[in-house]
Amino acid sequence: MGEAGRAMVSLEIEERSQGRIARVTLDNQAKRNAISPLVAGSIADIFIELSKDDLLRAVILAGAGERAFSAGADVNVMKDLNAASARAFIQGLHEAIDAVRNCPVPVIARLRGYCFGGALELAAGCDMRIGDETVVIGMPEVRVGIPSVIEAALLPRLIGWGKTREMLLLGGTYDARESAEMGMLQKLVPAMDLDDAVEDWINQILSNGPRAVRSQKSLMAKWETLDLPQSIAVGIEHFAEAFQSDEPGTMLASALEYSRTSGCSPSP
Repeated sequence: MGEAGRAMVSLEIEERSQGRIARVTLDNQAKRNAISPLVAGSIADIFIELSKDDLLRAVILAGAGERAFSAGADVNVMKDLNAASARAFIQGLHEAIDAVRNCPVPVIARLRGYCFGGALELAAGCDMRIGDETVVIGMPEVRVGIPSVIEAALLPRLIGWGKTREMLLLGGTYDARESAEMGMLQKLVPAMDLDDAVEDWINQILSNGPRAVRSQKSLMAKWETLDLPQSIAVGIEHFAEAFQSDEPGTMLASALEYSRTSGCSPSP
């Protein structure tokens, strides 16, 4: 069955008492979950729709199977590109990652196995990344005659300019320990603990105020393009807007009651 004949990206929605959790899975195991234009389009479409769900609390982005989160952009497509089709190809991949970044709730990248090139940029577009000891990352584009572009621009903010230059100019690979040490992974766990560790993050998100989490993600996105005084000013607006709902009052009252009965401080 050809690519057009089956879903290469799956979506599962889990209903919980605190809201909905979505799991988006790249599922093209024969090609190590490589990202073709069809896959990129599916990612974009799914995240655009998820972003409309007011009850959504978090998204887990994963790769099917044990071998790879994703080997990156589909080389079988790239080898036949010309200047015009290359522009369309990379624009489509950017739109997929941009849809992930614009999702109003936290997106967790669950990494296992290979995560190269465009797939690493997709992971970088998530809010947090957690992986096991099988993770191998890299940006090998220069080794096949092309530069790393689009959301590779996120890497200096995540791992610093020095490591970014090393990764993009040498095109080498890095194991799980190195990935964690450079800051690409926020958490590294044994393979058997990966899903439990993801669930722990989900539970922490669900214990927080849903409006506050959405506001916080929106505010951090604004910080990326504002200078410090502007960032502080827009933060004041987000703080004031939080009190337009009863979420702070309700959660602060609960914290005060917990403090009264347990003797613990109610401060955040």
